Amino acid sequence: MGKENKVIGRIPISKVWPEVDGGDFPAKAFDGEVITFGATSFREGHDLIAVELLLTSPKGESQRIRLQEGRLGLDEWTTQILLDQIGTWSFQISAWDDEYHTWLHNAEVKLAASIDEELMMLEGQKLLNRLAENAKGKDKKALTEIATKLVTSGSTPSERLTAALAAGMSEIADRNPLRNLETLSDSRSVLCERRLAGSGAWYEFFPRSEGATRNKDGVVVSGNFKSAQKSLARVSQMGFEVLYLPPIHPIGTSHRKGPNNTLIAGPNDPGSPWAIGNSAGGHDTIHPELGTESDFKSFVKAANKLNIEIAMDLALQAAPDHPWVKTDPQWFTQRADGSIAYAENPPKKYQDIYPVNFDNDPQGIFDEVLRVVNKWVSFGIKIFRVDNPHTKPVDFWQRLIAEVNSKNPEVIFLAEAFTRPAMMHALGKAGFQQSYCYFPWRNRKDELVEYLNELAHLSADFFRPALWVNTPDILTTYLQFGGKPAFKIRATIAATAGAIWGMYSGFELYESVARPGAEENIDSEKYELKVRDWATALKSQDTLIPRVTLLNKIRNENPALQQLRNLVTHYSDDPEVLVYSKHIAAEHNGGKANTVLVVVNTDPHSVRETTVHLNLEALGVKGELKVTDLITGQKFVWGEHNYVRLDSFTEPAHILRVET
Repeated sequence: MGKENKVIGRIPISKVWPEVDGGDFPAKAFDGEVITFGATSFREGHDLIAVELLLTSPKGESQRIRLQEGRLGLDEWTTQILLDQIGTWSFQISAWDDEYHTWLHNAEVKLAASIDEELMMLEGQKLLNRLAENAKGKDKKALTEIATKLVTSGSTPSERLTAALAAGMSEIADRNPLRNLETLSDSRSVLCERRLAGSGAWYEFFPRSEGATRNKDGVVVSGNFKSAQKSLARVSQMGFEVLYLPPIHPIGTSHRKGPNNTLIAGPNDPGSPWAIGNSAGGHDTIHPELGTESDFKSFVKAANKLNIEIAMDLALQAAPDHPWVKTDPQWFTQRADGSIAYAENPPKKYQDIYPVNFDNDPQGIFDEVLRVVNKWVSFGIKIFRVDNPHTKPVDFWQRLIAEVNSKNPEVIFLAEAFTRPAMMHALGKAGFQQSYCYFPWRNRKDELVEYLNELAHLSADFFRPALWVNTPDILTTYLQFGGKPAFKIRATIAATAGAIWGMYSGFELYESVARPGAEENIDSEKYELKVRDWATALKSQDTLIPRVTLLNKIRNENPALQQLRNLVTHYSDDPEVLVYSKHIAAEHNGGKANTVLVVVNTDPHSVRETTVHLNLEALGVKGELKVTDLITGQKFVWGEHNYVRLDSFTEPAHILRVET
């Protein structure tokens, strides 16, 4: 038999939000995020309804919040709530017959037309007396007195109604509603996680390159956790909150890759960190050249003192030399000739990596991965960047994340999943707190408008995008051929349009030469050590470091930029001038509204002059805007229509904070 039709309530509630797959999964939120709760609700005829949010916090504290009617004619009701407790919130929507406001509306219309004036006063008296039956204290007395004055005063009905309203009749009635014909929606949940789960600035470096040196024979000597610890100050000074490390485990020797992914490695080539495992150990072991477990703990502690969290890589694959290959060969796929299948993504081949077959001994694999994760959690690691989760079963991740978060709810999992939307979205629903996304390949204005609106308004309930400008695997053609302006443009958009943004080291040095035939840097750190002269770079004026530092400072000082759902795109006459804003209301920001407007020339090769047209209502203002450009410090007066000139070769963007 098919599923029975859902029963429609007396006051229909046809839709509620936030909601993920009919309530099968909780909606996502983070501590301090402003969430819009809403419903579509209506009734027959012309009588009015009231719609309320019944919200219960993780601590079990419940409250009723009146929703406001939204867009005219769409029967939408909404309210915005700042969630300030970590854990699972639950909510229902309540809709009921609003007898008081129905009477008040009818009375005002009829009195204006001199129709049934005394009758409407009698109806009001009767209704207020009913309200008084459920009221207490001063409200009960006030309702009774106002009800009497509606019909006994010597003045006209209009004067009596005006006097009743002046006495606070509507406010008292709203505090003591009858809620007749109340209909409740099904209960839904919102999982509120810690702030870094949904908002933060990430940086990536290879610890083996930090402090790497070249000896007198020209051989590059690996850096380690002690030398990398000195680089933490650089990361902190740029304002980053999370430092992600590619795998720090022993690297396999069999089929080790050489520079630029060549199949032959020399005696001094370190190999790819993602080819995990050799005789020294596997996923629970630190590469000897990087140091000891004690060195790693000291590194994590030093980062934490600078308010930086360390994110570790969780890459569930093995080099041919990994201990798992000997102890648990059933965890891998055996080919017809008896050999173990290595990783392939035709035409790419990864002979140095064996994928794990999760359908072979799933319980054994789960127990081992859980053990590994828990070990690093015990070392103070609270964030894992998961390599290629889309090549593993979704149900495995759902189970693993739920198990880890049940004991350590502060642990965050980032999905490195550049794949089909259905899989990326499923991973978000399964529990991944955030995910890489297609942002690197959305470069034109029209692409960005469409994609940013999708991220902010269509998928935000279950998919948290991290806007990374580059990674060791990604050097887009935009960056390859856009010159230095392209780097400034992409960093500006990533840091202000998303709530989470990330950058891989070298971006601030404008590294833009690609390996022929690949969308990644030549001489990639994935396959070799890289010696960078950071001392000289930090002194140079020819780096992106000042801009990155400024962007993170602007983010920290403007709470509106730390949210995603509040993004609104505006219109410009130019096909390459992107305009968007973010606004947070005063009641959600310590009594002071915060509004930021960003205008960016997305063409790195041009000077653009155009008119920008603003949706002033979305900015939370009326009339003129006094704005300060947070990049240059200049002050302007803007209105609904504004002329801009953006030169990509000097300054391609405005980041304008609304001052009034």
